[in-house]
Amino acid sequence: MKARAVVFAYHNVGVRCLQVLLARGVDVALVVTHEDSPTENIWFGSVKSVAEEHGIDVITPADPKSPELRAAIAAAQPDFIFSFYYRHMLSVDLLALAARGAYNMHGSLLPKYRGRVPTNWAVMNGETDTGATLHEMAAKPDAGAIIGQTAVPILPDDTAAQVFDKVTVAAEQTLWRVLPALLAGEAPHLPNDLSQGSYFGGRKPEDGRLDWSKPAAEVYNLIRAVAPPYPGAFTELHGRRFVVARARLAAPGSPAAQAARDLPPGLHVSDNALFGVCGDSRAVSILELREQHPGRPDHETVLSPAQFAQFIDSSRQS
Repeated sequence: MKARAVVFAYHNVGVRCLQVLLARGVDVALVVTHEDSPTENIWFGSVKSVAEEHGIDVITPADPKSPELRAAIAAAQPDFIFSFYYRHMLSVDLLALAARGAYNMHGSLLPKYRGRVPTNWAVMNGETDTGATLHEMAAKPDAGAIIGQTAVPILPDDTAAQVFDKVTVAAEQTLWRVLPALLAGEAPHLPNDLSQGSYFGGRKPEDGRLDWSKPAAEVYNLIRAVAPPYPGAFTELHGRRFVVARARLAAPGSPAAQAARDLPPGLHVSDNALFGVCGDSRAVSILELREQHPGRPDHETVLSPAQFAQFIDSSRQS
């Protein structure tokens, strides 16, 4: 008899892990997901579309604690509850409806980077690896026993979006590998020692504000941690906001690195090259600079070095 599951899912990890369950023969009775927000840049796959293509009932409750949602899950009589990048914590009362357990896929190597947006935090903190972990859900976030995990590298110039693509594959591989044992009741439940890990909260677009007084490595890690399709790292100059969409640490001896020694921290242009000077007198070469239009954060114009130089010249004259 097939194992029966209710799946809470969203984003690319939700899409891929739902497909793994179906490929492994799990009877997915119900999918719970989110309505896409009109104010969010939707650059990822649709769990709702995948579920509907397979004829699975889909609901999008605004409140994960509503009695209507609990009733829908109870009616499905799940053996398992799975959560794959669903954005709300599920109550212990809700998890108890799964006769054989409730499991979540988290985008880090637990116990490191519990909490929100773990991939972005890992890149911002200069980590060299991260991964995906399937774990048992508990009252605390990302605190239950570990069922399996897969590591991926973070290369020095990877953006968070590039790392997230790797984490999505790691999540798929982890679930594919451990699911047969989990369904058979034979999967190991390994300790998740929270004392050896860390917890991080969510991030807001304002957290992408650049502080050029910080060391170049720290500035660069922020740029790549929030690079598009995330809201982007930004700086303000003469009342206008500029988003650093693509960048790289300036190589020692490069024109940008040499110019940085004589310039104050901040955004600069020289010899048709854009760069930011940081607090340690090192430079970040800016490969793509966008101007964000007032009142329209979703509307940006890519600026060439010449256009930015013209802006600087006109600002000095006014």
